[in-house]
Amino acid sequence: MGIKEWVVPQDKVFFDLFDRLTREVVSAADLLVEFVENFENVKEQCHRMKQIEHRGDEITHEIYEQLNRTFITPLEPEEISRLASALDDILDYIDGTAQQMYSYGITETDDSMIELAKLIQLSVVEIEKAVNGIRSIKNPGLIEERCIEVNRLENVADNVLGHAIMDLFKTQDAVTIIKLKDIYQNLEMATDKCEDVANVLSDIAIRHS
Repeated sequence: MGIKEWVVPQDKVFFDLFDRLTREVVSAADLLVEFVENFENVKEQCHRMKQIEHRGDEITHEIYEQLNRTFITPLEPEEISRLASALDDILDYIDGTAQQMYSYGITETDDSMIELAKLIQLSVVEIEKAVNGIRSIKNPGLIEERCIEVNRLENVADNVLGHAIMDLFKTQDAVTIIKLKDIYQNLEMATDKCEDVANVLSDIAIRHS
């Protein structure tokens, strides 16, 4: 690495990597909605999801590698690390839940799964816009608005989860209760991870505005 790479902030590199990682998160959320709405070719769909998750892992690794060899960064190193990790967590939960549905032998999805998947999808769209906004942070208020919306969507997901579990315990099949409860909770956990990303982005917007 030349002296220029050590002295000049590598703004474009990190922001480009975050844009790429966020696109994979959006792709995973889009596929999740397609997956639960049209629960067909489950094994093939899970394979597609795993490929997205692997690409996300590779980008996350690239961010850490870049962080380790860059002397001056456009954001605090801790901010870069937290954001990369939080985005990767969303991918892990989306992929993990899809694989869980396959391994549990789920034969059909329900309205609660679909609603939670759509809330994840809405959340990551807001996250993508906020991530694009930290490249220059010309208007931190717009980033904050996206983050507030993600927080609102997470609250909605909490309510969906509560009602889903309440309805679930009205049934008598213990095995089904265990399986579906796990799936509902992991889908809701993905919205929690979206909220984690929103909190990191909000902190970045405030600190660098």
